[in-house]
Amino acid sequence: MPASVDVTSVRLPLAADAVVVGGGTIGAWTAWFLRRAGLSRVVLVEADTLGKGASGRAAGMVRAQGGTPVAVRLGMFSRDFYAQQYEALGIDSGFVAQGYYVPCFGAEEVAQARERIAMQRGLGLEVRWVDSGDFDASNPAMAPAQTQGASYAPGDGYVDPPRNVLAYTVALITSGVTIAERTRFAGLRMAGDRVVAVRTEAGEIATDRVVLTGGPTLGAIGAVVGCAIPSGGARHQVVVTQPHPDVAADRLPMVFDVASGIYWRPEEGGVLWGMSNPEETPGEAVQFDAAYHALMAARVAQLLPVTATLGLRRTWAATIDYTPDHLPILGPVITADGPLQGSVIAAAGGHGMMWGPGVARVAADLSLEGHSDLVDTTDLGLDRFDEHGRSRLAPDPIALPFPDLATA
Repeated sequence: MPASVDVTSVRLPLAADAVVVGGGTIGAWTAWFLRRAGLSRVVLVEADTLGKGASGRAAGMVRAQGGTPVAVRLGMFSRDFYAQQYEALGIDSGFVAQGYYVPCFGAEEVAQARERIAMQRGLGLEVRWVDSGDFDASNPAMAPAQTQGASYAPGDGYVDPPRNVLAYTVALITSGVTIAERTRFAGLRMAGDRVVAVRTEAGEIATDRVVLTGGPTLGAIGAVVGCAIPSGGARHQVVVTQPHPDVAADRLPMVFDVASGIYWRPEEGGVLWGMSNPEETPGEAVQFDAAYHALMAARVAQLLPVTATLGLRRTWAATIDYTPDHLPILGPVITADGPLQGSVIAAAGGHGMMWGPGVARVAADLSLEGHSDLVDTTDLGLDRFDEHGRSRLAPDPIALPFPDLATA
């Protein structure tokens, strides 16, 4: 496919084969997948600049150890996509297969983990149970005898978020996607129940395919077209400690303490760890909450004692998206008049970096074919939520603790 470059966002094309709204991880890779599938004219519309939101401020965790089959399939696809990027693009997102433990601290967690491992292995994931002694031996920085064992996937790892933004920017430009930055989405033009154009503040693009993404702003994007999307935003905080030999990368596998909602990985010779506060009111928040950090730092020091002696090199907060059941939204826009033909909503449910490529691939599949061979999207659309935003699906149990969006 010949490459063409348009990053001015001033002169929009009059028509396109598909328009993608949102220039984060999901939107960008969706546009790339659509172009790669053979569509000649793909336009990406972004209100700010590529990666300006959570994609450039994420922690980069990439885990296939999901708590549901959908989560596992999306995680495996995304992990493999990151690992194989260089061969396809000549650039990559800096994926490192660090190995990831999900420890158990009680008998009930152990039973749940063993059942989860059986499900994950049935889907082809390389994952195993590790007893407490072997866990301690593989995690020398941790205080010993804290756990009753853990699940472990050696292929799980992490990417470098700014490098991911660079990778998808290069992929978009070299594949010929038209990038319309600083171009705000303003609605859809319909013919009956079918999309015939995307409206922006810079003009209209005739098209019969549109994919709406946007992370924590997706609810507002849906409101523009009269669609209630239960995808909220919440503050997520990340810190990086000073370097120390005890937390060198070869001594620090990735760990997710699900009960407290804390995870960590190596970074710059220190520990990168992140947290979200489920007691906060949902909404945009990018200021660092020092009080909540101090509360969670005590838990981290209990598990990783050396962190109590380490200062912080970097701290930041970002607004990230989530859904009430911690699962993706993949399906058509639904208004009071019913589904809009030619439309797709794509939300990662708080796992934008982890599931981004997988969600993007499925969104592209839905836009092109109406179905995907990666996951069955029958139950992943907006129709799983009631008028209060409550989902009929059981939530993914391996997820960060977010506020209750249904009652917010």
